[in-house]
Amino acid sequence: MQLFSSKFKLGILGGGQLGKMLLYDAKRYDLHTKVMDSNKQAPCAKIADEFIVGDITNYQDVIDFGNKVDIITVEIEKINTEALLDLEKKGKKVYPSAKTLQIIQNKSDQKDFYKNNNLPTSGFKNYSNLDELKQSFKKDNFQFPFVWKSSKFGYDGKGVKIIKNQEDLNFSYDDQCLVEEIVLIEKELSVIVSRNVQGNIKCFPIVEMEFNDNSNLVEYVMCPANISSDVRKKAVEIAVKTAEKFNMVGLLAVELFLTKQGDILINEVAPRPHNSGHHTIECCMTSQFDQHLRSILDLPLGETELIIPGIMVNLVGENMIEGNVIYQNINDIFDIPGVFVHIYGKKKSRLNRKMGHITIANKDIDKAIEIGKKIKKKIKVIS
Repeated sequence: MQLFSSKFKLGILGGGQLGKMLLYDAKRYDLHTKVMDSNKQAPCAKIADEFIVGDITNYQDVIDFGNKVDIITVEIEKINTEALLDLEKKGKKVYPSAKTLQIIQNKSDQKDFYKNNNLPTSGFKNYSNLDELKQSFKKDNFQFPFVWKSSKFGYDGKGVKIIKNQEDLNFSYDDQCLVEEIVLIEKELSVIVSRNVQGNIKCFPIVEMEFNDNSNLVEYVMCPANISSDVRKKAVEIAVKTAEKFNMVGLLAVELFLTKQGDILINEVAPRPHNSGHHTIECCMTSQFDQHLRSILDLPLGETELIIPGIMVNLVGENMIEGNVIYQNINDIFDIPGVFVHIYGKKKSRLNRKMGHITIANKDIDKAIEIGKKIKKKIKVIS
C-alpha cells in the first residue's frame, strides 16, 4: 500500500497533546490524518487533515470513524473497545489491538496479566467494589499503609489513594477496584518499547522520573537514568518481555519501580506515546512519535540512541478555578541554551491539567537538571 502522498488515511482516536505531537511527524511524511475527539477545540483540531467531533467511548461513533480510515491508532486508552473488536473482525487494522487495550484499560486486569505471565509486580488483590473490600478487610489481613486504585480509567494520579488507616476507606466507590502493597521505592523508571507489525523491537534509553507528592503527576523526566548497568539490562528485559506478552504493535511505555532491595517491579503500562518520552523529540535519533508511526505502519524502526542528555519539565495548571491560561515568566527562558518549549494549545488552565512541557538538552545531565529545576520554580501556569 502506498502510504505517503496518497489516499491512505490514518485514523487517530483522541485529539489531545499526544495526538498533536504525533501529527507533526505524520505531516513530515505527508500522511493523510483523520482524528476524532469530543472537544471541538482539542489540540489536534487545527492540525489534522480531517477532524471529527465525536465520542470515542461511544460504540457507533467509533464504528463510523473506523470504517472511513485504513489504520486506527489511539492517543488515549479510554475508548470503546467493543467497537474496535468489531472493526477488527471486518478486517480493519487496529494498533494496538482491541484485546490489548481492553486489558490495559482495567488496572485489575493489568495486574492479573502480569501475574499470569510471570512478570514482576507488587502484591495486590482485586475487588468488585469498595464494599467488598471493606467486608473483606479483617480476613484479608491488610497491612497499613496500602495503595487503593480504581480499576477503570484512572490516570495522571486520579483514582489513586494512599490508605493509612481504616478511616481513609470512608468514601464511596461502586465499581471495580484493587489494593496494592506499598513498596519502598529507590527510583521510578520508564522504558518505552517500540514493536512493529513484524515483531521487531527497539527500546528508548531508560528514563528516571520524579513525581509531585501532592498531585502524583510527573514533574521531571531525566535521561539517561542514573542507574547501574545491571539495573538497566534487567529493566529493558522486563519491558521487552512485557511488550511481547501483550503482542504489542506501536509503543508501550512500561513504568517501573526500582525498590530499595534492588528489585524491579512493573507499576503500570501505557499503549501509546507517553509523557516519559517527550524528551526524545530533541534528545534521541528518533522521537517516540516518529517511532509510533513507524511501528503501526510496519516500517523499519528508527535508531533510538541518545544524541544529548536532557530533562523534561511538565507544565501543569496551578489555578484552582478554571480560566484562560497565562504562562507567567515563560518569555524569560528563551535565551537559555538548550531550552525547547512545547505549548499544547489548551486555552483553559485548571489545577493539575497538563498544559505543556519544556525540554532542556545539555551535554552534562547534571547541568540540564539544575536548569530544569530552576525553570520549574520560575514558570507558573495560572489563569
